Amino acid sequence: MSKFVPYANESDVLNIGQLSIENRLDRITLNGDVDLTADQAGLADARALHALLGDVVARLEAQKLPAKLPPAPRVTVPNPFD
Repeated sequence: MSKFVPYANESDVLNIGQLSIENRLDRITLNGDVDLTADQAGLADARALHALLGDVVARLEAQKLPAKLPPAPRVTVPNPFD
């Protein structure tokens, strides 16, 4: 498995518990949930999440960022069931 590099592509997905972390070129999307339980499994998940967020912060701090990204353009596609 390759290392999840934040903002590197539009395809990587990392799962920690039921939390899905999706890589994008301009954002990282987190969906779902994770229980950081007081046991070895919870510690492993907490460490993985901590490492991931550390990588995200480092990538953001290493570049010049706009105050806010513009909204993504909306694209309407034909309904295939019509």
